Amino acid sequence: MRTSIRTAGATLAAAALLATACTAAPGGSGAGRTAPVELGDVRLVAYSGCDDLLAGLRAATAEHVGPWGLGGPVTYTLEDSAARSAKQEAPEHSTTNTHEAGVDEPDLVKTDGKRVITVNRGVLRVVDAATRKVTGTLRLVDAEQAWAPADLLVSGDRALVLFSGGGIIPYGAMAKIAPSPGPRYVLVDLSGEPEVIGSITPDGSHVDARMVGSTVRLVVRSQPAITFPDAGPDATDAERTRRNVEAVKTAPVEAWLPTYQVTGADGRTEKRTVDCGRISHPREYTGTSVLTVHSLDLAGGGQALAETAPIGVAADGDTVYGTGSSLYVTSNPRSWWGRPIDSVIVEEEPEPRPSSTIVEQEPKPLPDSTAQSPAPPGGAAPEVEPTPAEETVTVPPRTETSAPATPPAAPRTTAPVPETTPAAPEETSRPAEPESTPVLPPEETEIHRFDVTAPGAPRYAASGRVPGRLLNQYSLSEHEGHLRVATTLETGKTSSSTVYALKADTLAEVGRVGGLGEGERIYSVRFIGPTGYVVTFRQVDPLYVLDLRDPAAPRKTGELKITGYSAYLHPAGDGRLIGIGQEASEQGRTLGTQVSLFDVRDPANPRRLAQFFQKDSGSEAEWDPHAFLYWAPTGTAVLPLSTWNGTEQTNGAALVLTVGDAAVTRAGTVVHPAPKPVENTRIAPYDPGIRRSVVIGDALWTVSDLGLAVNALDGLDKRAWIPFD
Repeated sequence: MRTSIRTAGATLAAAALLATACTAAPGGSGAGRTAPVELGDVRLVAYSGCDDLLAGLRAATAEHVGPWGLGGPVTYTLEDSAARSAKQEAPEHSTTNTHEAGVDEPDLVKTDGKRVITVNRGVLRVVDAATRKVTGTLRLVDAEQAWAPADLLVSGDRALVLFSGGGIIPYGAMAKIAPSPGPRYVLVDLSGEPEVIGSITPDGSHVDARMVGSTVRLVVRSQPAITFPDAGPDATDAERTRRNVEAVKTAPVEAWLPTYQVTGADGRTEKRTVDCGRISHPREYTGTSVLTVHSLDLAGGGQALAETAPIGVAADGDTVYGTGSSLYVTSNPRSWWGRPIDSVIVEEEPEPRPSSTIVEQEPKPLPDSTAQSPAPPGGAAPEVEPTPAEETVTVPPRTETSAPATPPAAPRTTAPVPETTPAAPEETSRPAEPESTPVLPPEETEIHRFDVTAPGAPRYAASGRVPGRLLNQYSLSEHEGHLRVATTLETGKTSSSTVYALKADTLAEVGRVGGLGEGERIYSVRFIGPTGYVVTFRQVDPLYVLDLRDPAAPRKTGELKITGYSAYLHPAGDGRLIGIGQEASEQGRTLGTQVSLFDVRDPANPRRLAQFFQKDSGSEAEWDPHAFLYWAPTGTAVLPLSTWNGTEQTNGAALVLTVGDAAVTRAGTVVHPAPKPVENTRIAPYDPGIRRSVVIGDALWTVSDLGLAVNALDGLDKRAWIPFD
C-alpha cells in the first residue's frame, strides 16, 4: 500500500446482521419493514422480504447510476489435545505481525515453530523446521497463473489459501471450467501430503479476512449484475444516465443477490445464492454493492465449506479491524470515487477546471459531539544526529526483468441522477439536456460493529459515524469498552486530524481531541493501552502523544517535530516506540528509509533516541506491517529493503537491525540468490526480493519467491538455502 499509505484494502463492511436479518411480516404478507435500530445518525434496517429488497435496491441504485453505469468510463467485467501437545513441543517462534493479539491476518508465510508453510507463485509448500527440508508441495494453479496473489491462514492441520484476484483456475482444470469471476478460497489438509479438500469461489472482489481461534470470516464485495444499454457514441451523459436508470429499475432481484460456488474434494461444484432474508442495509445506502461475510471454521474440514452461513449488507467497505470479541467494518462514500493519490509535496495548487466542477457535501453533524479543550503544548525535543548514510546494500546483479501485470481495478465512482423527463414526441428531436454537476460524497466514515464472541456468523451490534477518512486498520482500537478512531478531514484546501472516542456498545461519540497536523494528513497511528500516537506529515513529522484514559476528555499531552515521517509504529516495550518510514528534507522531499527509536515514557516530552538512515531506499514494511519483524527477546528488527542508485533498482535484501535501550544499529543484511534467466533468453523472472522474515529458535528464516534462507539469529551465519524449484 504508499506512497499514500492505505492498506489496501478495502473492507468488511458487512458482517452480519443476524439480529436484524430480514423476516417476513406477520401473516406472510411481506409488506412493510421491520422496526429499524436507531443508533445516532446511522441505523441498519432489515428487509421484510425479497420484494422489499428489490424495491429498495432498485431505488437506491437508480439514484447513483451515471452515464457509464456504476463505474467510470472504463469498466471491467470480469484445537484439540494433540494440537496442544504439538504446540508445547515447538521451539519459541515468531508469528505474523498483526494488529491485535489473538486475531490472525492473512499473509504469505505461517509457522507453528515446527514447520514453515508458504504460498507463492501458485504453490503451497510445507518445510520441516528441524531438518530444513520440503516435506510437502501442492500446486494450486497452473504455471500460466503463477502471478496470482495469494495468502494463508492456518489452524492446526488446515490451511486456507486466499487467492484475492479473479480469473483463478484450479490446477489441472484448464479445459474443464471457466475462470472464476472473483476470489477463490482453497481449503487444504496438511495432516499428510497436502491435498485440497474443497474451495469456495464467490462472485465479486476480495475485501479482507480475519481468524479468531479456528474461525475465519471472509468478506467479499459484489456489484449488481446489470447490463447497461449502449446509447451510441453521440449520446449525452444525461441520455446515457436516463437509459441506465431504466435498466436498473427493470433489473431482477437476482442482479443484486450475491452468489458463490462451493466445490468439494471430489470436484463437484454447487452454485449457491445468498437468500434475501439474510441481507440488511443501512438507512442510507447506494445500492451499488453488497458486502457478504462467510464464516468458515477450519476445524470442521471440508464440511465447513457447506456451512459458511453467509450474511450480506447493502453497503460498501474499505477497512476491517478485529479483536477477539468484536469485528469492526468501516466505509467511506468517497472511497469509491476515482481520485488521485495525494503527493507528499504539492508545489502549487492547480487551477480548477470549470468543465469538471465538483460540489462538496459537508459532513453530517454528529449527535452528542464533545468539543475539545485546549491541550497543553508538548515539550521540546533534543536534536538527534542521524546515522551516517551507509552504502547501498549490494545485491548480486540481475539480468533484465519482466513482471507479470494484472489488470487494474475498475474505478469506483458515483454520479447523481438528473430528474427524469417524459419521453419526447417522436416528431421532434429531444432538446439538449443540461449536464449534471457531480456531488462529492461527504468526507465521513461509517462504522459497524459485530459481536464475534461465538463461532459462526457474527452478530450485528451497533453502527456510528465520524467525520473524516481512516488511514488503515491501525486507525481503530478498542480498549476498555471504547473504540478510538483517528481520521483526517479535508475541508477546501486544508486538512486536520482528530481522534474520537466512541462507546463500543452503541458507537455513540463520548469525546474527541482534534486540531492535529493542520494542513497535513495522518501517516501512521498506534494505540497502546490508554495512550495514542499519531504521526502527521507534509514537510515535517509531528508525533503526537494523546492521553485517552478519560474517553470523555481525551487530550494531547506532547508533540515531537522532526523531518521525515513514520509510516508504521511498533511498540518496543519499556516506553519505547519504533517508527518505520522515510527521512525527508526540510521541504518534505523523501530521501530514504529511516528507522527511529522513540522514548515515550514521558507523555509530555516524547524524544527520538536514535535514528538509522539508509539513503535512496524504501521498504515494504512502510505500507504492509506484515513485512516487519521485531523479535523482543534479542531486540532484533528485520525489514525488506529496496535501494536505487539513480539508474537501477535492486531488490532482495533483508535489513537486520539491533534495537538497544537507546540505539538502533545495523547487524547486517541477508540476500537471496538472483533468479536465473529463462532458458535461451536474457530475461529473468520478476523477483520482488525478500518479503518476510520469521524467527524459529535461534534461527532467522527469510522468505522470497525463490526460496527460504536460514541464518543464525546471532551473527547471521548462513545455515541453509531451501530453493523453491
